[in-house]
Amino acid sequence: MISRTRFWILIGLILLVYLAGMFVTLFENDSAQFAVMAMRMVQENDFINLFKGPEEYLDKPHLHYWLAALSFKIFGIHDWAYRIPAILVTLLGGWSCYGLGKTLYNQDAGKIAALIFLSAQTIVLSVIDVRTDAVLTGFTVFALWQLVLFFERKTLINIVMGAIGAGLAFSTKGQIALVVIALPLLCYLAYSRKWKLLLDWRVLVALLVFALTITPMLYAYYQQFDLHPEKVIRGKANRTGFRFIFWEQSFERLSGEGVGQNSSDYFFFFHTFLWVFLPWTVIGLAAYGSRVKRIIRNRFQRVKGAELLTVGGITLIFILISFAQFKLPHYLNITIPLFAVLTAAYLVWLRNENREKALRIFRNVQYGILGLCFIVAVLLTQFVFEAGILEGLILSVSIAILVYVIVEKSTLSGKIITTAVLSAVLLNLSLNLGFYPSLLKYEAGATMAEIVKENNIPPERIYKISDGHTWALDFYIRQPIKITTAQAVADLEDVWVYATEKELLELQNQGLQWKKQFSADQFRITRLQARFLNPETRNEVIRKRHLVYLK
Repeated sequence: MISRTRFWILIGLILLVYLAGMFVTLFENDSAQFAVMAMRMVQENDFINLFKGPEEYLDKPHLHYWLAALSFKIFGIHDWAYRIPAILVTLLGGWSCYGLGKTLYNQDAGKIAALIFLSAQTIVLSVIDVRTDAVLTGFTVFALWQLVLFFERKTLINIVMGAIGAGLAFSTKGQIALVVIALPLLCYLAYSRKWKLLLDWRVLVALLVFALTITPMLYAYYQQFDLHPEKVIRGKANRTGFRFIFWEQSFERLSGEGVGQNSSDYFFFFHTFLWVFLPWTVIGLAAYGSRVKRIIRNRFQRVKGAELLTVGGITLIFILISFAQFKLPHYLNITIPLFAVLTAAYLVWLRNENREKALRIFRNVQYGILGLCFIVAVLLTQFVFEAGILEGLILSVSIAILVYVIVEKSTLSGKIITTAVLSAVLLNLSLNLGFYPSLLKYEAGATMAEIVKENNIPPERIYKISDGHTWALDFYIRQPIKITTAQAVADLEDVWVYATEKELLELQNQGLQWKKQFSADQFRITRLQARFLNPETRNEVIRKRHLVYLK
């Protein structure tokens, strides 16, 4: 269906996209925040306690921060070093998609599933704007693959590896990891009628291995919280890390308690899926619909060459997360491996069944998506921001890609796969090399960090007069800014203050004057809006951050 040479060329292009994104400035809030949390571990040689600024952090387990801290230990504290663990675990996820697709279907399905997973828009974004979900997704699909191998082969090594993967996923984000592993596996067991395997003695071994895998994370929670019931975390005392991670965490997410509520839209993830699975969205939806139709037509009876793990897992996970009162697009990342395998199997089925009409339709759809990606790339690199030489080069490469896709000869299925991957490459190279570097000039913290370095301003002399987060500035000057008040700063000497426009007025009201002032544009770059993207109205939504020298 796709040659070995073409497969590795496409993988190489995807890796090129990942590489181009490694050196992009960290995004605020989460990426920069998590990088600062890992940086503190290294600088203070404290790998037990998790802190979000001055506050103790209970929300997520330790593994993501440990991996980032380990990378900092090896490579130094750099934004690209922070991204290395996420990229490596994502590649593990791609390999696991290959293995899962091959196990459930065949090698062709496995290869295509790996390409789909690694090129899906939300997965590409997750290794640039790195949060916990990249690590969670990689370890989750690895655990799924290994546990399915155990159910197929009854081998001890596979259930042990599956337990390790599940333990690492749990140590990354808690209960949700076990839920998204268990739901697809329950669908698999229900469809294959292999319930007796749950009574196999090797399951007890797996539970022991899982317990040992999560022990470091539990020990850290115990040391930080269970030994200190006097600590008040998010307004509550007597917080136990064990109870939180095994019981409270997911219920807080579902109810919005502690983390807040940002959406009661039960269809949030349905319309969000339309962009997170690009450029595979249309084929993915068709694959899901086709599989549901076949299962219902066969009255849920087992049919050779079919499985319920992917479509059942997707359905149950969608229903579960749709009831959460706190929703973010990257929560869908955990479903992408399942969609990748399902979509790959559908494409293989269309080819094997000689469904040329459907394949031609999907080929034309992918041509349309490629054209759309080209238009978006041109708009973002040529019109949203002032185009430079690099942006012109990206445009030239984009045109070359379009020409190649048009004249290149291959099978219909090969055309579909190649066009889809090249669409992802075109769009994300434009983002990583052209759009993001220009966009992140409006992240004031990172820009101000450059000003601090250029003017040899001592980072230890910089203060802020509110508890507002300054993650990017903290990371790029390699230390958190100290917090004070407008009243207290008057008693300090040789002081720089990082402030908003409102806070400058507060300083003036205290009778303070400053000898030097540097300013930087500020916009919440993860919440883009049309007025910002339009150069003519951009100044209407841009705010300023200032660094002033008082005395």
